[in-house]
Amino acid sequence: MTALGPNILHFARLLRAAGLPLGSGQILAAAEAVALAGVDDRTALRQALFATLVTRRDQIALFDQAFDLFWRDPQRGDRAMAMLMPLMEPDAEPSRAAGSRRLAEALAAGKPAPERAQDDVDIDTTLTASADETFRRKDFEQMSADEIVQARALVARLPLDLEARATRRLRPAAHGPRIDMRRTLRASLRDGGGMIELRRAQRHERPPPVVALCDISGSMSRYARVFLHFLHALTEQRRHRGQRIETFVFGTRLTNATRALRQRDVDDALDAIGRDAGDWGGGTRIGAALKDFNFRWSRRVLGQGAIVLLITDGLDRDDAGALEVEAARLHRSCRELIWLNPLLRYAAFQPRAAGIRALLPHTDRFLPLYNIATLADLAAALAGTGAKPHLVNRRAA
Repeated sequence: MTALGPNILHFARLLRAAGLPLGSGQILAAAEAVALAGVDDRTALRQALFATLVTRRDQIALFDQAFDLFWRDPQRGDRAMAMLMPLMEPDAEPSRAAGSRRLAEALAAGKPAPERAQDDVDIDTTLTASADETFRRKDFEQMSADEIVQARALVARLPLDLEARATRRLRPAAHGPRIDMRRTLRASLRDGGGMIELRRAQRHERPPPVVALCDISGSMSRYARVFLHFLHALTEQRRHRGQRIETFVFGTRLTNATRALRQRDVDDALDAIGRDAGDWGGGTRIGAALKDFNFRWSRRVLGQGAIVLLITDGLDRDDAGALEVEAARLHRSCRELIWLNPLLRYAAFQPRAAGIRALLPHTDRFLPLYNIATLADLAAALAGTGAKPHLVNRRAA
């Protein structure tokens, strides 16, 4: 039992290095829970650690892998690394392989780099893609913990200027295309009814409000987290200009995340969203979430020609007919509905799922979202500048 405390501390450090946000309070609680549960029963040991160290559903897979690796070999030596390698095969499940990669980095932390063999051959990479371009094209699901941190930093620096669009309001303009009757009559009264000089006006232009509906179910967890970083940067930028960005997240139910994203620290904002939502990494009920939004929030936030960003893979377990009704109602209520789908990362993507077929007829643009490059394309699309190589015609799909 004398080695129990250090082993729990080492295990917590492994999880923290792999990306789990663990505090000292959680580690102390884990030590107390294990002391009560004992170490004779492996199941009881796992449950004690799980209850104190795991706070979100999307952390379960990483915790399970780390537990299996560490408690077989507390020394975390070569045997642990050997057990880890089979999980890194190319045909492994993407989420599991990504978690294993982060564990591999955590286990290897602090070890000296292997010496280079004398007969190693240098490879000329002159004609290969640059490291930066390769990183921009890398799928979020395949990124390590360090790469996710780099991706978040790049996302925060993306140009986020929205395209200004004409509104119904008019503003004075010396050579405007319309006659401003109110200003013309007022000027004529001041002049004593003599020669009437026509005053002209043109439509006032401003960026439209943006409303984001983000799927945080299990299959969308990694993409949703990076996209929320994008929305946080957009919210922070537009707030100083008095422009509205409204954000909602949904899994099995809809949650308003606008207030949480107004926090200056993005990690604090995501933690608040996780606490408020309560269903991060769970199932998906897209139709029910859209219905809730249409009846509770649509009239409040979709005025002034709002643009709706819907990020989801479209894999809904509910009735596709109800989903189509709500998607049509949402489309009629906004100026433009842009659907962002990570499944478009596959070249052979076909809209075969019932939920996807229900959503497609009611979207104005159908875009991929799975790496830094596609996020940059989205920023360009919102700004109305640049080419959009990832634009997909929904009818052709």
